Amino acid sequence: MQTKKSEIWVGAFLIIALIAVIFLCLKVADIRSIGSDPTYRISADFDNIGGLKSGSPVKVGGVVIGRVSSITLDKNYSPRVEMDIDQKYNQIPSTSTLAIRTSGLLGEQFLALNIGFEDPEMGTTILKNGGVIQDTKSALVLEDLIGQFLYKSGDGKADPDATAAPAAPEGTAAPDANTAPQPVAH
Repeated sequence: MQTKKSEIWVGAFLIIALIAVIFLCLKVADIRSIGSDPTYRISADFDNIGGLKSGSPVKVGGVVIGRVSSITLDKNYSPRVEMDIDQKYNQIPSTSTLAIRTSGLLGEQFLALNIGFEDPEMGTTILKNGGVIQDTKSALVLEDLIGQFLYKSGDGKADPDATAAPAAPEGTAAPDANTAPQPVAH
């Protein structure tokens, strides 16, 4: 009787452990639930996407409204990012801007969408399926920033005041650079 009871407990523990492992795998992979809300696709062109990946979030004010669906190169070899945006956020004006940001100093990269304005008299519209955001800001790559800093700090330009001759003490004349030093008499 005791063996049957322990086998049931071991079986229950294994089932719970298996469910926990599956849950963690889905959480780490950031897989969306089955039957999620309908989406529409918009795209944007960038000069540099840094470490942006498919599946990265698209956020407005920190709220996830969609995901990066694909990253390809256009005919000019510029990165083109396509995003699936939840249909409930279907009022994005064409004057909106999109920037690649990083969560923290070394965190994951995401797309930050800044909502623009809508004015039909000025020719602005609401982005529909297949729409393109024109105003984009590329990723700041940490290695590039460090390289620029090192290049600027090591550019060989010395401080002109640092190489000047030291000033003579008060009440004495500064030595003339064209005269040789005089021997000291003992």
